[in-house]
Amino acid sequence: MRAYCGGDRAAFDELFQRYAGLLLRVARRQLETEDQARDVVQETFVRLHAARHDFRQDARLRPWVMTIAMNLVREHWRRTKRRKTSLDDTLDARPGPVAEREPLETRQRADLLRRALGQLPASQREVVELHWLQERPFAEVAEIVGTSEGAVRVRAHRAYKTLKELLEPELGHD
Repeated sequence: MRAYCGGDRAAFDELFQRYAGLLLRVARRQLETEDQARDVVQETFVRLHAARHDFRQDARLRPWVMTIAMNLVREHWRRTKRRKTSLDDTLDARPGPVAEREPLETRQRADLLRRALGQLPASQREVVELHWLQERPFAEVAEIVGTSEGAVRVRAHRAYKTLKELLEPELGHD
């Protein structure tokens, strides 16, 4: 990023190679179509370029780029006034060959989890998706959602507690 900010055009190509695939995978989980995901990736790099001189040289680039992309996803859902449950793709609960091969109990548990996550406030669900499903450390989740690590940990704790309360009766682990 330092090289790109210093005028090295080849550095941008390297940044694109390094982050475009990751951004596309994340956007696909959050959006409904491949075109929407590609648009988010493209706009992320447009915004990276526009804000390149605002990037703090001592900061980590990945969380900064991820924050740009997640903000674009949020903007998309605000514009369309609805939000897809990104867990659909993660748990692959859609009808089809992969889901049909899963045991019935596994599909039922995935459906229960999806419904329980849907009952969480959006801020808690986002933290769970980033930390638990995408296996990101709390510090990185905090940078992505734009809050402190402590606030992210509190949201996660509350979300996991609520999920436990919602799922225990359904799974028979009283």
